[in-house]
Amino acid sequence: MKIIRTKAELRALTESWRRAGECIGVVPTMGALHAGHLSLVERACAENDRVIVTLFVNPKQFNNPEDLAKYPRTEDSDTEKLTPYGADVLYVPDGAQMYPEGFATTITVTGVSEGLCGGTRPGHFDGVATVVTKLFLQCDADLAYFGEKDYQQLQVVSRMAEDLDLKTRVVGCPTVREDDGLAMSSRNLRLAAGPRETAPEISRVLANAASVIVQGGEVAQALEEARNALLAAGFDSIDYLELRSDPDLQVMTDANRPGRLFLAAWLDGVRLIDNVPVAGPQSVENAEDQPLESARGTQVSVVGAVIVTARRAAPSR
Repeated sequence: MKIIRTKAELRALTESWRRAGECIGVVPTMGALHAGHLSLVERACAENDRVIVTLFVNPKQFNNPEDLAKYPRTEDSDTEKLTPYGADVLYVPDGAQMYPEGFATTITVTGVSEGLCGGTRPGHFDGVATVVTKLFLQCDADLAYFGEKDYQQLQVVSRMAEDLDLKTRVVGCPTVREDDGLAMSSRNLRLAAGPRETAPEISRVLANAASVIVQGGEVAQALEEARNALLAAGFDSIDYLELRSDPDLQVMTDANRPGRLFLAAWLDGVRLIDNVPVAGPQSVENAEDQPLESARGTQVSVVGAVIVTARRAAPSR
């Protein structure tokens, strides 16, 4: 795996791949890689001739300077983790490569960016859309892989790529979870031992609320009970807990169509997010409470919500 730090060197390489007629996949990351990221790399390597993993901690998507300062920078260990997966390039640009002096452009995606993380983190998705557009163009990517844990981000990036007629097709991949159900996140590393034991309550509470809703329970009551359960478990506060339609992310007051439950909560000074699908009425009528097989591990399901865990050795490409 080659490490590239300038867009000029990357462009020269991707142009040679294009001359050879090869398909290029990209996995954008901010580093601090975990099995969730690696599952994206694995899929990208299976579906493309060439794969670029990007590592750039994007300052424009942080509205809290302290959060940016605390974000882990782990390039050496990230490189070691990636090596068995067969990616061709780790692209590690610095701030000057991404935002040179005089940079004055911001991309704003309306609609799906509003509310949820867009409501509690002003400017966040402007930063995401801007940096991802630049990465798509710099990598000359055909396919780009994003996890469903950041589901609003997935929809923002998909909308942006479609609206701007970018050739890059955005591919959403299932959330990968720890054995106890906690969605994998670089932020999990910041949890102390006690709060880390509490954190999986997020997935349990969300799955239970989804099950209640699809079986006819009142949405407002299910959300209130979920909120109370999290606070009782020791969470500091809840940024949001909402049912939204899928994929347009409009607020829903009943489960009359497919949607998702979205949650952002604070625990031990760390902001954790998660989401689970909520089946529409036709899906519920035919739903079976059976586990579904995942490409990387096992899925544990309840009616209307699927929780995915993954544990498997790295593949050879």
